[in-house]
Amino acid sequence: MLMINRVILLVVDGFGVGALPDGIDYGDAEANTLMHLAETVDGLSLPNFEMLGLGHIVPIKGVRTTVQPNGCFGRLGFLSPGKDSVVGYWEIGGVIQKEASTVCQAGVPTKIVDIVEQSLGRKSIGRGISSMEAMLRRHSMEHMATGAPILWADGGNTCVLAMHESIMAPVEFQQRCREIRKAVKDAGTLIRVVGQPVAGGHDLLRLQIGRRDFVIEPPGVTMMDVLSRSGQIAMGVGKAYDLFSGRGLTKSFPVPSGMAAFDEVIGMLNKVPRGLICASLDLLSDDAGRSATAVQEFDRRLPDLFERLRLGDMVLVTGDHGRDFSLPGKASTREYVPVFVTGPKLAQGVDLGTRLTAADVGQTIVEALRAERLPVGESFLDALRPG
Repeated sequence: MLMINRVILLVVDGFGVGALPDGIDYGDAEANTLMHLAETVDGLSLPNFEMLGLGHIVPIKGVRTTVQPNGCFGRLGFLSPGKDSVVGYWEIGGVIQKEASTVCQAGVPTKIVDIVEQSLGRKSIGRGISSMEAMLRRHSMEHMATGAPILWADGGNTCVLAMHESIMAPVEFQQRCREIRKAVKDAGTLIRVVGQPVAGGHDLLRLQIGRRDFVIEPPGVTMMDVLSRSGQIAMGVGKAYDLFSGRGLTKSFPVPSGMAAFDEVIGMLNKVPRGLICASLDLLSDDAGRSATAVQEFDRRLPDLFERLRLGDMVLVTGDHGRDFSLPGKASTREYVPVFVTGPKLAQGVDLGTRLTAADVGQTIVEALRAERLPVGESFLDALRPG
């Protein structure tokens, strides 16, 4: 029997492939991130995802349906309410929430604005629902002229703060964001506070390494917890570490971009011989051209990872929610996400179907690495075994 010793889990932020059945409740009934992105740019070139089986999951302009994929493929649903990265990663990790209120549906609430401004000692700008790219473009001049922090929401339960490194040192800025998160929690509001340092000139702010996501601990047992208890290594690249509040993870590796996260994973392959490498890849933006370029670059780079795999490795590529910017006013969308699995000597061409919950991924990972079962999720490890 083939033994899995190391799992590489790549989670692409916003990698949606069609609305969930309850998408209508979120105003997302028409959402389909990858399909609409391909239509907007007149087709995507994704030959490696094509060979993994993408064409079998969703019709995408430019992507063929291969007769014999060289990976296993399917799509994941989400049972937890909501549509942000906290919801997505927690469910992938084995925690299904029963209920959740939407705090920032109309922007950043006044009581949170007050806490932010009191903590930072400055008036904020922005405060609406937006993408990071749009907020930095819209408010860069005013931010640099006044030093006012840029503040916005995702429409769910996440508030984001951006501050130029010359206005406040990133270490101090992140400490203030941590204090804001605690003050918001003490006020009875459970949200994620993201602190994003930026650099660059007045008219072109760019993301700086050092982003932090301040989140409450998951309210249940996660795959990180059981892997840690079994003595496994679990590395978090990008925001993956913060989304689990670091619980159960061995080490965090901050990165400034999605492809930098991928490069970090490549560099870790010779240093982390076993356990889990979980990486967050933020590739999609509100600009269709840039998003298409980033997704196609990721596809082009996949062989760099596949060629370095050894017997006992398993790679899973999936997403955490949708991000269909063809729908006006959306920072995230309630969608299925694809799941692809490949590795030396693993089965090929297996259709994993539509999984009721993304927790199936966490259950598969803990079974593969011989840790205890999670309370939720059904493993699909047997389907990956050759023969």
